[in-house]
Amino acid sequence: MPFSIDRRRFLEQCGLLAVGAAGGLLLPGWFVASERADAQDKPPLHDAEEQLKKLKLELPAVQKSSNPLAPAVRAGDLLFVSGHVPGPIDGKPSVGKLGQDVDVKQGQAAARDIALRTLGVVRAELGSLNKVVRLVKVLGMVNCTPDFKQQPAVINGFSELMIEVFGEQAGKGARSAVGMAGLPGGVPVEIESIFQVKSA
Repeated sequence: MPFSIDRRRFLEQCGLLAVGAAGGLLLPGWFVASERADAQDKPPLHDAEEQLKKLKLELPAVQKSSNPLAPAVRAGDLLFVSGHVPGPIDGKPSVGKLGQDVDVKQGQAAARDIALRTLGVVRAELGSLNKVVRLVKVLGMVNCTPDFKQQPAVINGFSELMIEVFGEQAGKGARSAVGMAGLPGGVPVEIESIFQVKSA
């Protein structure tokens, strides 16, 4: 007995299969895009500005520089912050070499001061620290003797403050801590950083 096919019904079913297949391919990408958009729109779970107040920290004013560089440059959702050095600590210029005339504790204090200066630049660029999504990358440079081996401990002064302000998840970024034979002005530490920021 010949096999009979209802052509109209067959075409309808093929159309439904095609729509289902397309939906299966496109919907996951749509959900991912929606989740990303929602993440951008939601207020931060960790209020960095409020945390700064709780820690009773004041950010230094951003000084205009005559140097041919920008304190920070934004490219898309990334904010690249120039290398910053510490200002005077306890009224004294922050200069010296780790392993020679600056100890680890003093180096950490210098790195923490740089963190405050970096946050000041970030706020000046964005208007609020709550527009930071997360810290992405840190390059810490330590002016030290050839046999000094505690560069990471020095840069912890910067990293620990970032975690205090932005929280464990957003404040902990990828990091390098390296020794240098010298740094501008004889400072003990210089640190540059990259932040992911909200698109709006």
